[in-house]
Amino acid sequence: MESHKLSFAEINILRHDIAEVKIYEGIEMDLLMVEQYHDFLLKHLIAPFALLINKVNSYTYSFPAQVALADLEEINAMAVVTYSNRAEVSTKYLTTIPRQQPWNLTLFSRRDKALLWLEQEQTKV
Repeated sequence: MESHKLSFAEINILRHDIAEVKIYEGIEMDLLMVEQYHDFLLKHLIAPFALLINKVNSYTYSFPAQVALADLEEINAMAVVTYSNRAEVSTKYLTTIPRQQPWNLTLFSRRDKALLWLEQEQTKV
């Protein structure tokens, strides 16, 4: 596993087409951060790829970041692991924002179940 640290997140490459993302505590993701995040994914993963979003920390998004977040056609699936009701509610809200690329996203309370689902989704492409 390769681990990469950005100014706002840690991204672990679990395999050539799956990455785990942990945004740091207290960060407010802005549009520039989202663009850096997307660039990183496109440079380090083989498309179509899947993302395990580990919401172990509490963070927020600016509105422009919410709209642009994960709007990449290269993303096949996203599994979000939530550890609190607040994280679950905020993630569900993000799914209501209209996007050019519809999300294939499922919420989980356990990381192992999320990773298993992503691996299954990747076999479909």
